[in-house]
Amino acid sequence: MRIARDGTWFYGGTPIGRPAMVKLFSRVLWMEDGQYFLKTPVEKVGIDVDDVPFLFVSVEQREGEQGPELVFTSKTDDVVVAGETYPIRVEHCDQTGEPSPYIAVRFGMEGLIARNVFYELVELADEREIDGEQHLVIESQGKVFSLGSLAES
Repeated sequence: MRIARDGTWFYGGTPIGRPAMVKLFSRVLWMEDGQYFLKTPVEKVGIDVDDVPFLFVSVEQREGEQGPELVFTSKTDDVVVAGETYPIRVEHCDQTGEPSPYIAVRFGMEGLIARNVFYELVELADEREIDGEQHLVIESQGKVFSLGSLAES
């Protein structure tokens, strides 16, 4: 089995077409020592993951107890609220400089934030100085996350 960067699950080289099956598999997915497994009480099967196993396809901003909250939903219906427990990080491709934003999910795993969702975050972002540089930042549950330095643009 394999999970592609776009969140498509494959079995025997063929995409798994049943969303309910993919959702079930995603619920028993674990990461141990950097390797991914489908783990049940009776078996543990390795799975190849191209980048990260989850793709977050929507974000909703709402008002929470600690101020604004960003609620992300994955292609497999996992829901996480960005904050201390589920931080956001952005890496940049060495060749292209393109950003790849990620959010923590569970058991040490992360999900890629889809490009259109990242653009929504940029629209919600404010400018703020961090370590002497201007950054685009978003805030969720009282935690501030940089989407990138404006000097890198």
